[in-house]
Amino acid sequence: MMQDVREALGSILPGQTAFGLLAALLRRTVRYGSLVVIDPWDERHAFGTGEAPFATVRIADPREAARLLANPRLRVGEAYMEGGLTLEAGTLRDFLLIGVAASGAMTKEARALREFAAPFRPRRHNPIPRARANVAHHYDLSEELYRLFLDEDLQYSCAYFQDGDETLEQAQAKKKRHIAAKLRLRPGVRVLDIGSGWGGLALELARRYGVEVDGVTLSQEQLAVARARAAEAGLEDRVRFHLRDYRQEADSYDRIVSVGMFEHVGTPHYLEFFDALSRLLAPDGVAVIHAIGRKGPPGEADPWIDKHVFPGGYCPSLSEVFAAVERSGLWVTDVEILRLHYAETLRHWAERFQGERGRAAALYDERFCRMWEYYLAVCEAAFRVGGLMVFQIQLARDIRAVPLTRDYVVDAERRGVP
Repeated sequence: MMQDVREALGSILPGQTAFGLLAALLRRTVRYGSLVVIDPWDERHAFGTGEAPFATVRIADPREAARLLANPRLRVGEAYMEGGLTLEAGTLRDFLLIGVAASGAMTKEARALREFAAPFRPRRHNPIPRARANVAHHYDLSEELYRLFLDEDLQYSCAYFQDGDETLEQAQAKKKRHIAAKLRLRPGVRVLDIGSGWGGLALELARRYGVEVDGVTLSQEQLAVARARAAEAGLEDRVRFHLRDYRQEADSYDRIVSVGMFEHVGTPHYLEFFDALSRLLAPDGVAVIHAIGRKGPPGEADPWIDKHVFPGGYCPSLSEVFAAVERSGLWVTDVEILRLHYAETLRHWAERFQGERGRAAALYDERFCRMWEYYLAVCEAAFRVGGLMVFQIQLARDIRAVPLTRDYVVDAERRGVP
């Protein structure tokens, strides 16, 4: 209902009045970088610190300011996709670094009002049919699209920049090695990969560490690619991919890994997820969950991302995650926070996508390309200045399942094998 009210107000505010209110909001919230907005009457308005990054944007339609006021977090992206907001100077990356930092200030204002009125309770109900539909929206896009900007192994999650100067391929290889070290693998161990993507992690674990892997996914496209890759590698006897939800899994596993899938679980299902891990893990088993989180308290999904990119997705606070883990009875045996690693990953993806933009437009269209470049740039900004991070949580049923210190992780990475 509140959204309906916002949209109604946005449609009736006179253009200059709306722009005046928008300018007042920007004066209050642009505290990082320097933004110039050219209004529909060709007047220039400067906001921010006078320091880098710098960006200038133009709003051509007198009605656009009202739409931006009604829901800025949704409308900025849509206006860029539709051509109603255009860059005059600077890059999209510069503009979104400024914008995401400003959005954080707006969110603090909104949170203060919300806490005064009533506590916020994020809910992302995600039964299996809805989970399948949400996955299909994003992951069943053309494999060719993803090959334009991902590394050769099609790793579509945060890479691990251990030294800081790695290529994308090197950083993704180090991510897989880092996770493997935490899993404490040995030949013959049975592994469940929840959200197995295009199969790269499962194939790497089987090939390098001699384990058997069952991967589960809800994406038809990813399943087909993963199975074809397993066949090509001659690993069909040790790596099997299945089209099913983790809640439908009934076997027992020595190790469980999940990379970039927990964001799609849905807050009402967190206890269900960790209960499933507890049920599926062998008594001495180990699990590693790698997912996007937020450094602050529970919040809301980004409305533009939710509508156009990842419907049903949500990046949780650690307090939400640990509340469910505690009730599941599992031991948390290790936690690591990767701060700027995903920002660097997204920077690489965005640069590669721009280099192949013509091919992307041939696959889809110009509007899709603007959506995709906005998606990559706004996500980088969220990790660089907006409070998102990646967490890796290691879990076990038995307090003695892993060594008492973390030295074994570094030792395993140096050896490259367990």
